Formats: sequence, structure tokens, C-alpha cells
Amino acid sequence: MESKAVWQKRIETNLEIVRQRIAQAAQRAGREPEDVHIVVVTKTFDAEVVRAVVAAGLTDIGENRVQEAEAKRAVLDDLQGVRWHMVGHLQRNKAHRALELFDFIHSVDRLSLAKALERRLAPQERVVPVLLEVNVGEEASKYGFAPQAKILDPAVEAVLALPHLRLEGLMTVAPLVDDSEEVRPVFRRLRELYEGLQARYPEAPWAHLSMGMTDDYAVAVEEGATMVRLGRALLGERQR
Repeated sequence: MESKAVWQKRIETNLEIVRQRIAQAAQRAGREPEDVHIVVVTKTFDAEVVRAVVAAGLTDIGENRVQEAEAKRAVLDDLQGVRWHMVGHLQRNKAHRALELFDFIHSVDRLSLAKALERRLAPQERVVPVLLEVNVGEEASKYGFAPQAKILDPAVEAVLALPHLRLEGLMTVAPLVDDSEEVRPVFRRLRELYEGLQARYPEAPWAHLSMGMTDDYAVAVEEGATMVRLGRALLGERQR
């Protein structure tokens, strides 16, 4: 295992490249780069790498699995100012543990999960920000609500009725493609859905579009992403 200092230097070097690409994409779209938040997905990387990420100045940490986050949090409780994001598929039977580990849930992909989260939050009088995951590409292998208003509108209304969930926006996982331009329509469609919901449900604090990963985040920023979920771009290939 390389030292924290080595990891920190690598992350800082990669972060400079990432921030430059985000700034260029934001400029092309007439946006401010400061409006784009980087969530560092540390899936498969150990706790010391997370420490290096935070030392490099990045404090939004994303994990895909409850068990992996649990193992890391057990040895990282001394980290201050970190916001933990659940960005992977969440099973209902792990909702309680997820709420103990995460500050932000990106992947609310069905109403049964939203209701399970609400049941566990109610006794604590705690409110957690969430995003609805939308399967914009309608891929059979992916989770999420279908991208039609007749599906999304009732889902939004149901989540808005849950007082311990704060609906802040939408999330999607784009299809894997060789050319990032091929997924531009996916990101554009999510933004259009977001803007429509924002107009129809102004009572929600619409704040985030979580879309874009290592291979396509520049396109996502051009199309309105406020959160990009980056692993390989900052950390290199996943550890096994």
C-alpha cells in the first residue's frame, strides 16, 4: 500500500486536470464551475485512500455498497467535515444501516425504498436529502424510475409527502459508450425532466442533478450536472 502522501499527491495532480475540464465545460455552457460538486467514489479503495482524498481538499465521499462504507467508517470516525453519499443501489433491508452511514442518498429508485427510509427517520426527527434515480436510457440492467411524467410525477408527489426526506433533485447512470457524445441526449433528457418537475412542484428545493462519471463528466457538466461522481479520474483504476 502506497503512503497517504503519495496518494494525496496523485489525487491533487488528477484533481487539477478534472477541475480544468469542469471549468472548460462550464464555460462552454455559460455556467460557473463552482456550481459543480465533485463526489469522489472510493469504491474498492481502502480507508487510507479516503484520508488522502480528504487531505487533498475533497470532502464529498461516495460509496456504492453499505458493507464497504461500514468498514471504512469504522476506522474513519475522526475525519471532520466529510459528507458521505450513497450512490449505488440500496436494498430496503439495508435502509436503516445506510441512514447511520450516509448523509445524502442519490439512489432512491422506488417508492418502497423511500417509505422504508421515512419509517426509519421518523423516530429520529431527522431529515435527509435524497435524489430520485431515473433510468433515462430505460436499460433493463439499470435501476430507477421510468422517465415519463406519468411515472415521475406521482413519485415526486409521494416523496414530497414524506416529511423526513428532502427531495433535492434527480440522478441517473448513463449507458456505457465509447464516445461520451453518445450519452449527451441522456443527460439532456434528465435536465429537461428536472426543469419540468421544478416548474410543476416549486415547493421542493430543487438543487441537484447528479449525473456524469469519469468517461462523460464534461458532457454532463455542459448539460447541467451539479454533482459529478468520479472515481477513476481521480484515483486511477479500481483496486481489487
